[in-house]
Amino acid sequence: MAEGPNRILEMARAFQESRILLTGAELGVFGAIGDDTLTSADVAARIGADPRATDRLMNALVVLGLLTKDGGQFSNSPEAREFLVPGRPGYVGGALGHTSSLWHTWSTLTDAVRAGTSVVKRDDESRDRYVKPFIAAMHFNASRNAEHILPELDLTGVRRVIDVGGGSGAYSIAFCRANPDITAVVFDQPDVVPLTQHYAAEAGLSDRISTVTGDFTKDELGRDFDLAFMSHILHSNSPAENAELIRRACRALKPGGQIVVQEFVIDECRTSPPWAVLFALNMLVGTKAGDTFTESEIRAWFSDAGFTDIRRADPPGANATLLLAAKRSKR
Repeated sequence: MAEGPNRILEMARAFQESRILLTGAELGVFGAIGDDTLTSADVAARIGADPRATDRLMNALVVLGLLTKDGGQFSNSPEAREFLVPGRPGYVGGALGHTSSLWHTWSTLTDAVRAGTSVVKRDDESRDRYVKPFIAAMHFNASRNAEHILPELDLTGVRRVIDVGGGSGAYSIAFCRANPDITAVVFDQPDVVPLTQHYAAEAGLSDRISTVTGDFTKDELGRDFDLAFMSHILHSNSPAENAELIRRACRALKPGGQIVVQEFVIDECRTSPPWAVLFALNMLVGTKAGDTFTESEIRAWFSDAGFTDIRRADPPGANATLLLAAKRSKR
């Protein structure tokens, strides 16, 4: 017998802590404090907010362990100083900016379930606000994840890589650093590739990482590549779009070339692993027909496109699954 409704009620209220953190980050509370010790009125003046409301927000951030308070003076906690102050090496502001965007899309979940698709109205202005923090968040995650997936890849003999929907180019950067003979092409949308070029230049790899603009759900990807890499892009598409995308990737590869797909692969009953189950809803609220997909679905797309030697890898420390295969060689 259940021990009262407390667990359910706590679950229902869990959004409050998330919203407090995101509001603190959006307003710049942590950056305003930095290494200083300030009153809430001082912080309110620095961020341009109401003094009383700022004080109540900062008290809540103390409860969350992100600020400390001594008398009327506030300081960042060690954790906040390391991860929430802009300019620090561990700063996660880009990831939090993306999470703030998700706050708005997830608020439409009820309507999305009724409609069977995303009900978010998007325009060029909203996309402009969304793209930079999204790419920053993906760069942060991919840069940390690359070291875990590289041991699963055979880059011997790989010279040309097509990084489909490669965003910041974080994986292309990792491939180029792992193998000095590799050059990479990041294929992405026109408002993304300037960000890619910035990250490549920052890594000192502008001479080895180039960009091509296009729509990977419609356009050909090029020819004569040794490796086609796709990290977390299948989940944005419908099954039919993915089947066609994998066929285009096959056409872009040399005979014997490799395809590597990284995804949140869900089990056949669609109830595990937990993050993949929740991510399916993230795709429901944010895309027209995106989803998380099973291993059997991805294997079928590979086989139908002309790939063989299909295998799965779950690298230790990585946050997703790899599906790898080779293009059939000409006989």
